[in-house]
Amino acid sequence: MQELFTKYKLVIKFILTFLMVYILFSVIYHFYLEFSEGSKFYPDYITHLVAKQTEDLLNGFGYNTQVLPHPDEPSMKVILNGSYVARVIEGCNAASVIILFMSFVIAFSGKLKTTLFFILSGSVLIYVVNLFRIALICVALYHYPEHQEFLHGVLFPAIIYGMVFLLWIFWVNRFSNLKKKHG
Repeated sequence: MQELFTKYKLVIKFILTFLMVYILFSVIYHFYLEFSEGSKFYPDYITHLVAKQTEDLLNGFGYNTQVLPHPDEPSMKVILNGSYVARVIEGCNAASVIILFMSFVIAFSGKLKTTLFFILSGSVLIYVVNLFRIALICVALYHYPEHQEFLHGVLFPAIIYGMVFLLWIFWVNRFSNLKKKHG
């Protein structure tokens, strides 16, 4: 047993660190969501902000866009040129993707300053790409509603998760302590 622990020490450390950080951030986020219920920013501040910024982005692209609170569920309706094309729910705000990203980076941490900078810059990049992703899916659903399943279920998740995966690969190969130990 001691041999296995010694042999897989790095893997075990990564898994335990990742799980602890992921659970901690997820619990904090869960409390944030519970605290947000009934606030003036419906359904919660981050989702509301993402929806409003998507509205601004789409209006900037020349579309007549409105984002309104959904009357029947905790989401924001996106109305594009008079057509209800999508809704922005809590799962669309990229917070859980950013939590996943941060947990991985911390589990493969590097120098403190570098780790914090990468987490901050990567989180901002994920957030901004997510805004463009939502705007693009709204435009795509407006023009090609018959492809909703592919657009929402395959293409657009691949964009956000693919980018996170590339950020992880970049982090491990350039900055993590793992690179220094085995490089």
